[in-house]
Amino acid sequence: MTIKRLAPEERLSGASVCGNMVYLAGQVADDATLDAEGQTADILRQIDVLLAEAGTSKSNLLSVQIFLADISDMGAMNRAWDVWLDRANKPARATVEAKLADPSWKVEITGIAVIP
Repeated sequence: MTIKRLAPEERLSGASVCGNMVYLAGQVADDATLDAEGQTADILRQIDVLLAEAGTSKSNLLSVQIFLADISDMGAMNRAWDVWLDRANKPARATVEAKLADPSWKVEITGIAVIP
Protein backbone atom coordinates (compact mmCIF):
# COMPACT_ATOMS: atom_id res chain seq x y z
CA MET A 1 0.00 0.00 0.00
CA THR A 2 1.34 3.43 -0.96
CA ILE A 3 1.78 6.19 1.60
CA LYS A 4 1.62 9.80 0.42
CA ARG A 5 3.23 12.53 2.57
CA LEU A 6 1.73 16.04 2.38
CA ALA A 7 3.53 19.27 3.33
CA PRO A 8 6.78 17.56 4.40
CA GLU A 9 9.05 19.54 6.70
CA GLU A 10 12.36 18.78 8.38
CA ARG A 11 10.97 16.45 11.06
CA LEU A 12 7.42 15.62 9.98
CA SER A 13 4.76 15.76 7.31
CA GLY A 14 1.67 17.91 7.70
CA ALA A 15 -0.40 14.85 6.86
CA SER A 16 0.02 11.27 5.73
CA VAL A 17 -2.38 9.53 3.38
CA CYS A 18 -2.66 5.74 3.28
CA GLY A 19 -5.48 4.12 1.35
CA ASN A 20 -8.54 6.26 1.99
CA MET A 21 -7.33 7.56 5.36
CA VAL A 22 -5.74 10.93 6.14
CA TYR A 23 -3.76 11.39 9.36
CA LEU A 24 -3.10 15.02 10.28
CA ALA A 25 0.00 15.98 12.22
CA GLY A 26 -0.51 18.41 15.07
CA GLN A 27 -1.21 21.74 13.38
CA VAL A 28 -0.27 25.04 15.03
CA ALA A 29 -0.90 28.62 13.96
CA ASP A 30 1.39 30.28 11.44
CA ASP A 31 0.96 33.49 13.47
CA ALA A 32 1.59 32.69 17.14
CA THR A 33 0.89 36.31 18.16
CA LEU A 34 -2.85 35.72 17.67
CA ASP A 35 -5.16 34.96 20.58
CA ALA A 36 -6.61 31.46 21.01
CA GLU A 37 -9.57 32.20 18.73
CA GLY A 38 -7.31 33.58 16.01
CA GLN A 39 -4.83 30.72 16.31
CA THR A 40 -7.69 28.21 16.07
CA ALA A 41 -9.07 29.88 12.94
CA ASP A 42 -5.59 29.86 11.39
CA ILE A 43 -5.12 26.17 12.19
CA LEU A 44 -8.53 25.23 10.80
CA ARG A 45 -7.64 27.06 7.57
CA GLN A 46 -4.46 24.96 7.37
CA ILE A 47 -6.47 21.79 7.98
CA ASP A 48 -8.84 22.73 5.14
CA VAL A 49 -5.83 23.07 2.80
CA LEU A 50 -4.30 19.73 3.83
CA LEU A 51 -7.61 17.90 3.56
CA ALA A 52 -8.25 19.39 0.11
CA GLU A 53 -4.78 18.33 -1.03
CA ALA A 54 -5.58 14.81 0.19
CA GLY A 55 -8.86 14.80 -1.74
CA THR A 56 -11.27 15.24 1.14
CA SER A 57 -12.74 17.91 3.42
CA LYS A 58 -13.73 18.69 6.99
CA SER A 59 -17.05 16.92 6.32
CA ASN A 60 -15.09 13.66 6.32
CA LEU A 61 -13.21 14.13 9.59
CA LEU A 62 -13.69 11.11 11.83
CA SER A 63 -11.96 12.40 14.93
CA VAL A 64 -10.16 15.51 16.14
CA GLN A 65 -7.94 16.10 19.14
CA ILE A 66 -7.47 19.66 20.38
CA PHE A 67 -4.69 20.61 22.76
CA LEU A 68 -4.96 23.90 24.64
CA ALA A 69 -2.04 25.41 26.52
CA ASP A 70 -4.62 26.89 28.91
CA ILE A 71 -8.02 25.20 29.23
CA SER A 72 -9.57 28.59 30.02
CA ASP A 73 -9.14 29.32 26.28
CA MET A 74 -11.78 26.69 25.45
CA GLY A 75 -14.50 29.30 24.87
CA ALA A 76 -12.30 31.29 22.48
CA MET A 77 -11.26 28.13 20.65
CA ASN A 78 -14.89 27.01 20.39
CA ARG A 79 -15.92 30.34 18.83
CA ALA A 80 -13.59 29.69 15.87
CA TRP A 81 -14.49 25.98 15.82
CA ASP A 82 -18.23 26.72 15.71
CA VAL A 83 -17.83 29.05 12.71
CA TRP A 84 -15.79 26.41 10.83
CA LEU A 85 -17.63 23.23 11.80
CA ASP A 86 -19.80 21.34 9.29
CA ARG A 87 -22.82 20.93 11.58
CA ALA A 88 -24.17 18.01 9.53
CA ASN A 89 -20.90 16.07 9.90
CA LYS A 90 -19.43 16.69 13.33
CA PRO A 91 -16.35 14.57 14.11
CA ALA A 92 -15.70 12.87 17.40
CA ARG A 93 -13.58 15.31 19.42
CA ALA A 94 -11.43 15.45 22.52
CA THR A 95 -10.08 18.67 24.02
CA VAL A 96 -7.41 18.66 26.71
CA GLU A 97 -5.02 21.05 28.39
CA ALA A 98 -1.41 20.29 27.53
CA LYS A 99 1.95 21.99 27.67
CA LEU A 100 2.72 22.73 24.02
CA ALA A 101 6.23 22.65 22.55
CA ASP A 102 6.38 26.42 21.98
CA PRO A 103 5.09 28.72 24.74
CA SER A 104 3.60 31.11 22.15
CA TRP A 105 1.27 28.38 20.85
CA LYS A 106 -2.13 28.42 22.49
CA VAL A 107 -3.73 25.67 20.38
CA GLU A 108 -2.67 22.53 18.51
CA ILE A 109 -5.10 20.38 16.52
CA THR A 110 -4.72 16.94 14.96
CA GLY A 111 -7.19 14.54 13.45
CA ILE A 112 -8.11 11.67 11.16
CA ALA A 113 -10.28 11.91 8.04
CA VAL A 114 -11.51 9.54 5.38
CA ILE A 115 -11.33 10.10 1.63
CA PRO A 116 -14.75 9.16 0.21
